[in-house]
Amino acid sequence: MVLTVEKITTLKKLIIPILLLLGLPFSFAFKQDFTQPVQLNWETYFKGKADERSPFFALTAMTWEYSYSSTVYRNRVVIKLKNEVRIDKNRSWVKWDKIKDPEIRASLLHHEQGHVNIQYILLSEAERVLKNRNYSVSNYKAQIAELANQISDYFDTMQRNYDEETEHGSNHKMQARWDQIIEDKMEESRTATLALQK
Repeated sequence: MVLTVEKITTLKKLIIPILLLLGLPFSFAFKQDFTQPVQLNWETYFKGKADERSPFFALTAMTWEYSYSSTVYRNRVVIKLKNEVRIDKNRSWVKWDKIKDPEIRASLLHHEQGHVNIQYILLSEAERVLKNRNYSVSNYKAQIAELANQISDYFDTMQRNYDEETEHGSNHKMQARWDQIIEDKMEESRTATLALQK
């Protein structure tokens, strides 16, 4: 089972400078590596053609995918989870003519990194939540799908709030506030994941 977050259909289309799209072969993934999120740079991750109709200066296209295998042992469901986030460099773009100033370029990349960091938190939380539940043998597939949708919705809302409150990175005071929120949530997620591994 693969959940692709693509916000046009039933999972609510998000029109923000980050789109969560189906991963393609030319994408970078961070798979179950909960130590650090991928660090963006313009040259590697923004190879796509800019959407000139978009009011935004950059777009980071990412997708969260999960799949699992399951076994039932003594009336208990155990799942082996595959969980990853991909950054699609061929669908991620930047309007180079709008970010000629090095300060603006650095500020925008910093904002886009915040989107990646939020997806890193999603990856870690999905791993922790989906693997550490007691599922019903009779309908565990529906329970896993429901949990995955709840996780997806929560982080979609977080991404949207991040963009709205920071005004897509142009409100530096709110960007600094969100930087701290994201850092706190990453640390909280790391701590919770490590606690389960003991």
